[in-house]
Amino acid sequence: SGKQTLKIFDGNDAVKRNQFRLISVPRIAKNEEVVEAALRTYYINDDQQEYELQTFTQQVLLSDDVINRNDAAEDSNLGSVFRESVPEAWIIRAKPKDEEVIRIYPAWLKVGMAYVSLRVNKDSTVQTVIKEVLPLLGRQMECLQNFKLVEVLMGSKQVQRMVLDNQELIFNRLKDIRKTSIRQMNQTRFYIVENSKSIVQVNLFVGGLPPQLSPEEYTNILKEELAIKTNVVSVSHVYQAQGAVVLQISCFSEAERIYMLVKDTVVNDKPLNAVVIPAVMASKIPQNCCPLLVFVNPKSGGLKGRDLLYSFRKLLNPHQVFELTNGGPLPGFHMFSKVPSFRVLVCGGDGTVGWVLGALEEIRHKLVCSEPSVAILPLGTGNDLGRVLRWGAGYSGEDPYSILVSVDEADDVLMDRWTILLDAEEPGEGAENGITEPEPPKIVQMNNYCGLGIDAELSLDFHHAREEEPGKFNSRFHNKGVYVKVGLQKISHTRNLHKDIKLQVDQHEVELPSIEGLIFINIPSWGSGADLWGSESDNRFEKPRIDDGLLEVVGVTGVVHMGQVQGGFRSGIRIAQGSYFRVTLLKPIPVQVDGEPWIQAPGQIIISAAGPKVHMLKKSKQKQKKTGS
Repeated sequence: SGKQTLKIFDGNDAVKRNQFRLISVPRIAKNEEVVEAALRTYYINDDQQEYELQTFTQQVLLSDDVINRNDAAEDSNLGSVFRESVPEAWIIRAKPKDEEVIRIYPAWLKVGMAYVSLRVNKDSTVQTVIKEVLPLLGRQMECLQNFKLVEVLMGSKQVQRMVLDNQELIFNRLKDIRKTSIRQMNQTRFYIVENSKSIVQVNLFVGGLPPQLSPEEYTNILKEELAIKTNVVSVSHVYQAQGAVVLQISCFSEAERIYMLVKDTVVNDKPLNAVVIPAVMASKIPQNCCPLLVFVNPKSGGLKGRDLLYSFRKLLNPHQVFELTNGGPLPGFHMFSKVPSFRVLVCGGDGTVGWVLGALEEIRHKLVCSEPSVAILPLGTGNDLGRVLRWGAGYSGEDPYSILVSVDEADDVLMDRWTILLDAEEPGEGAENGITEPEPPKIVQMNNYCGLGIDAELSLDFHHAREEEPGKFNSRFHNKGVYVKVGLQKISHTRNLHKDIKLQVDQHEVELPSIEGLIFINIPSWGSGADLWGSESDNRFEKPRIDDGLLEVVGVTGVVHMGQVQGGFRSGIRIAQGSYFRVTLLKPIPVQVDGEPWIQAPGQIIISAAGPKVHMLKKSKQKQKKTGS
């Protein structure tokens, strides 16, 4: 064979652990070619001229001298690594230097300057580095004793910090790190940190409590269930509507005890949840800075949600990325409540987006930035809102960094949201002595569409199938297959929905044609991208927009008609357009709002505009072209 496989170690630590990587290189390869291949296998992009390979011997860990790879006096750039006797393993070593340039990162926010570069030599100490760095960061008037140099190793599994002694020679420290592991040197940063008096204060969000209680009642529940010590624990914020509080704890051991205990505590048959909330120094955020709050639903999109959670926590400050299965959106909004300007990225399906927008509506009055713009990374099955805002039909493995760039370049648009009041006139089950009371009115929020009849019935059957075998519903392809299956089962059924409901639009009665499904649409995408309203011009109605304060009302005649709409062969039956709707149900009918279905008892359904329009982020067309190319 013209090639040979070699073991490559990146330092003493890899040798001790016997953790090597293999490279395959031609037997006639030059020294620099082998060094380049060795660096590439460890993903090190440095100049290969700064490195050389040392043969692996038993004395390698005891000697600091670099062994000539060829045992020859010729120029290493001209010779081959291989001779008649080729060592089995090699170690990447940094060539000795008299001086070099290192990067020092400020541990405080400094917009426009991520780091400063500083030249150091064999005589440079940590103290001299601090002295030279402060003027470069505009802190020359401050005392050296107020600062320290911290070495931070950002490994794949953990972050390690070490405060360096002021008299330590920085050059020797660099040499030691490289000798231990070349890759570790690439994962190491040096931060200049301002000394501060450490004040213990842990903010712990506790959710899952009964809603609408007073602060005193919440404190009593916490005393009873968690035995909190009021001398070190206080309730700093109360979210009554959501049944949540934020505890301020001045003792680490007490914070840890409460955090662990909450996970095993149930109040009124509902488990509590706890999230540690970092303190955000909002006053130090520059005026032109707009941080991103990321919500990820790890249950959406199979395992893609979980992968994105890890990716975004690596790319951003991990504290600004929240897992929605742990406490929902409220902990994130609470953390950003004092931030003057921020944006939101929701990673999940349309249901997840609705969840976050609903939470935002409830807490808006407590946010300094009361109208943050919301971007979507679609992970669900339908993803109709993601399609309308140009974020695509679903995430398919794009680079998470490019997604963040797209969010940064997205356009701000407004979108209507709607409130649906469901007032059942028939009593609920379990009435006693013949005295019956109707169910209390139910209020839900709508972003995309609301369906009555066959559309909701299919959603309900899919919902039941998913509840029976949730493990199988982990891909969009399988989910759509189940939709098709339940649709085929309904194909021969006949219903007369127009006889079971009455419709009033803007105070006017509307006569319904012969239909099996009635759908109110807010966005021009339904059932995974279908255009239910259609693109034909019609003098009776205005051209639909997501911010026009109007809903479009469309009818479908059955499963076949719905299939034709989704195939792009037909449109729905245009019935009305308006801003206020009253639907009277004469019998129990399946209803679905944004994909959440149920059976609604006879009574009234009132649909009206909900509060202010919400700010959404629409992917830029220019960015789409760049991505496509």
